[in-house]
Parts: sequence; C-alpha cells; structure tokens
Amino acid sequence: MSEPRRRMSGKERREQLIQISRTLFAEKGFDGTSVEEIAATANVSKPVVYEHFGGKEGVYAVVVDREMQKLLGMVTEALSASHSLIKLERAALALLAYVEENSEGFRILVRDSHAASGTGTFASLINDIASQVEDVMVNEFIERDYDPKLAPMYAQMLVGMVALTGQWWLDVRKPPREEVAAHLVNLAWNGLTGLDPRPRLTASSRGLEQRRTPLPPRPTDKELREMEKARERELREQEKIRDREQRETEKLAREQEKLRLREQRELEKARERELREQERLFRDQEKVRERELREQEKIRAREAKAAEKEAARQAESAEHLGMEQEKLEPTE
Repeated sequence: MSEPRRRMSGKERREQLIQISRTLFAEKGFDGTSVEEIAATANVSKPVVYEHFGGKEGVYAVVVDREMQKLLGMVTEALSASHSLIKLERAALALLAYVEENSEGFRILVRDSHAASGTGTFASLINDIASQVEDVMVNEFIERDYDPKLAPMYAQMLVGMVALTGQWWLDVRKPPREEVAAHLVNLAWNGLTGLDPRPRLTASSRGLEQRRTPLPPRPTDKELREMEKARERELREQEKIRDREQRETEKLAREQEKLRLREQRELEKARERELREQERLFRDQEKVRERELREQEKIRAREAKAAEKEAARQAESAEHLGMEQEKLEPTE
C-alpha cells in the first residue's frame, strides 16, 4: 500500500500556483487563461486560488511583479560596473541572459501588462531602466561637452534599442547571446563615441519640412561646395576623435591589466612572506618546546636523584637508630 501524499503547506501551495500561472500566462496571455485552468493544472479547486490571490488578477500581479523585479535587478547589477563601456556590455548581456533563461517571464512582460496587475507595462519597466542609464549618460555628456539635458532622450533610445533586440532574439535565438550583445554594443558604443554635439538633418531631409513653410533662398553652388567641405572636415575630425578615444580606451584597458597583474604579484609575494613568517614562527615555537622539554627532563632527573638520596639517607638513619636501640637493650 503506497504512503499518502504529503499535504502542501500554505506557502508551498502559493508558490505552486504562481509557477503554474506563470507558464499559462506566458503561453496564453492574461485573457486566454482562466482560474478554472489554473486550479485544474494545480489539481485543486477554484476556491483555493481565490483564497491565496483573490482571483486571476491577483496571481497575475504577483507574476508580473516578480519578473519585473528580477529583470530590473539584473540590469541594475550590470550598471554597477566602473567603466561606461563595461556598463553597456553587461547591461546588454543581462537582458539577453534574462530572455534566454526566463523566456516565459519575458513573454509575459513584453505583452502589455493587464491593468489589474498594478505594476504597469513593459514600457514602465523600460522607463525604470532608462532612468538608471540616464544617470550614467549625464556624466558622460558632461565629460564630452554635450548638453546633459538631452541625456533622458538618449537613454530612452539606447534602452529601447536593446529591449527591441531582445524581443526579436526571443524567437530566433541566433546568433548566441554573447555575439548579439557584442553587436549591440558595437552599434551603441561607436555611435556614442562619435556623437555629434549639434546634430542636424541633411539638407534633403530638412527640405521636406521646409516645404510646409516659405523656403529660404537656395544656396549657391559655391556655398554648397563650402558646406560639403565643412561637412567633410567635420567627419574627418570626428574620425580622429573616435580613433583617439579608441586608443585611449585600449591604453586604459592595458593599464588596468598591468595594474591587475601587478596587484596579483604583490598579493602572491605577500602570501609567500606570510607563509615564510608562519614557518619561522612554527620553527621557533618548536625550538622553545624542545628546550622546555629538555629543562623538564633535567628537573625530573634532579628530582629523582634527590629522592634517591633522601631514601638512602632515611634508610641509613633507620639502620643507625636500630643499632643504637640494640646497644641500649639490657642483656640477660
């Protein structure tokens, strides 16, 4: 006869319902999932679901909130790196890692979250991440003499690019996530390093907008040539800046590697010195113990000799006393 199945605790039952609901929401969406289906999959009655969550909306809110906190935590940790390039690389990897390892959760998030979830939509999560990226970009803009007031807009652009790529990669899964992250960073970083502090639309695109208003005088051929030359000079200067920044980045990476190796060697030397010092202290302690043992052995030997002498003296005294008593006894 088989043993009866152990009854789940309230906490275990709640977690089971969350995991089952997560799978169903990812597969069918909020509207396509019912309390009946959740209960049937968990092999419980509908009142059990209502008891724990108050209904489908309650369990959906818990599932969405968990996924948002998980993804936000991974990206926040990635943004704790020191160098801006490393921040960007790790943030892209964090999002793709979440997509790959938590596909069900990501499918739930990229759908417009139901109003009953109480946690907003995927767009609100992107806004949370963008607000963190914005802080990083403000510092970068200030260092490069760009207008820091534009950082929020650029943060939305950057995070949106990564998020939409993650949605695309959710289904294709090719190439591997490290390669996707590398291409993302290639586009974003090289675009940021060559950022024009005062960008303008090309003359052709500006013309589309200007047709709605009275057109200014058309530039002469000479002015067009001058503008083209100025643009070429600007592009060459930007290329020089990119090359210089690339060299500086590579130099910084080499210096950091040298520093890491030097610190590693110093740590190894310190460990070796510590080991030698510990060995020396151990030998000194051994010598002290040996001297103490020899001294104790000498003391025991002296005490043994003294005890033997005392025993012999007492025996001699007893013998002498016996002889004296014999002399004093009267003879018959």
